[in-house]
Amino acid sequence: MKTTRQSGLSLCKTKTRPDLRRKSGIAGLNFLSKLGVCLAFGLLLSTIQSAFAQDVGVTRKHVASDPAAEELNRLLTAAQSAVNAKDYATAAQNYQAYLAKKPDDAEVHFNLGYVYTAMQRPADAKSEYEKAISLDSKMSPAYLNLGLTLLGSDPSAAIDPLQHAVDLMPDQPRPKLLLGTALERTGKPALAIEQYQAAAKLDDKNFEIRFALGRTLLAVHRPAEAEPEFRTAVQLNPSAPEARLGLAESLLAQNKFDAAALELGAYLQARPNDASARIEYASVLADSGKYDDAIAQLDQAAAVRPDDLHSLKLRVQIYWVQKKYESALPSLQKAQSIAPNDPDIAAKLGHAYLAKKNYAEALQQLATAYRLDPTANGVLVDLAEAEYDNKNYATALQALDALAKREELPPASWFFRAACYDKLEQPEQALDAYQKFLQLNVDQNSDMYFEATSRVRFLKRELENKKK
Repeated sequence: MKTTRQSGLSLCKTKTRPDLRRKSGIAGLNFLSKLGVCLAFGLLLSTIQSAFAQDVGVTRKHVASDPAAEELNRLLTAAQSAVNAKDYATAAQNYQAYLAKKPDDAEVHFNLGYVYTAMQRPADAKSEYEKAISLDSKMSPAYLNLGLTLLGSDPSAAIDPLQHAVDLMPDQPRPKLLLGTALERTGKPALAIEQYQAAAKLDDKNFEIRFALGRTLLAVHRPAEAEPEFRTAVQLNPSAPEARLGLAESLLAQNKFDAAALELGAYLQARPNDASARIEYASVLADSGKYDDAIAQLDQAAAVRPDDLHSLKLRVQIYWVQKKYESALPSLQKAQSIAPNDPDIAAKLGHAYLAKKNYAEALQQLATAYRLDPTANGVLVDLAEAEYDNKNYATALQALDALAKREELPPASWFFRAACYDKLEQPEQALDAYQKFLQLNVDQNSDMYFEATSRVRFLKRELENKKK
């Protein structure tokens, strides 16, 4: 006897919201990787929960005279009860038993796919959705959920079923959002943006859509367009920290540092253990001249995870601007242990040791820096000073000679050249160098100026006496 049934799945009403979660922990500081995209299983599971809440089971008219139909009704009722109790294993057994007797039922294949997803069996779920589609090529939710199932593991394969879902449900924003996600994950941001924009036209108050659109616009270096999308996302869901992070990144890309600092600060209130974001916040504070605040942020980041090369270099940069060379030494030493062939680290170490009057260490580091980068003129300047302070006057002159072949010597280098000649008892060369220093020097209150003027007077008298 023929039976009739009505599905309780409401197949075309799976309008659930995906769980867009930000994945923190960027190597160095790339915020786009931290904004993340929605997880396929989380999306599908939320869809399942919504659909099951609408009474997943199927209902049949009771046909007592047909034992076969009665058994099918019993299996569907038992499956429904198991789903309501979240006993998905039992629900799967009942659906399997039903399909063994009636394998051409597209909606029950679809139901079983849902249950497999809840059991975290994506391969089996995929198979059931594909069977449902083969039996009913217009079953839009089956395309949607097949795409969702593939989205996490194979987003390129998810594009085709999600495109079918978009075509079958043109007035619903969710399929467009998910298709955009698949396109974004497969490196097709322009097409993803088109889908997100189309979804936003259908539902401009949807947080996930506006957030995804902002994220993708930012990825293709369109921060000015991304900014209003993130601002809308923040307004729609003020408790979502990832939206503030995206807004901060879009502001940074436009050099709006003060506004970006405010958003980063607000983000860190919600995510205080995000060391990468805290390091970026320190960088913004440093750019604004708030050096002590920046160091405090770096200290908080270091309490969460050890300093990496990026954060160490940022510390050094801040101390360098403040001329706190000795404070920079520990960070420089750690940085050199991570990147022993970085010439800039060796050069700064040499300069810091020079400021500390540790000339032996200074010479060693500066020689290393010069070996790693022979084009570094600043290293030659420091080398000359270190050799002079270490009483290696002839070697200091060699460094200055090498520098003079590349650029016009700065006033301080002329002073050291004069002092080297002076120490080597070469008065004529010393006098010429001191006079050159005085011609170039503009600071008449420095110690170098007073010493140079004194030595010029003395050397002139000495040379005149020799002529007599």
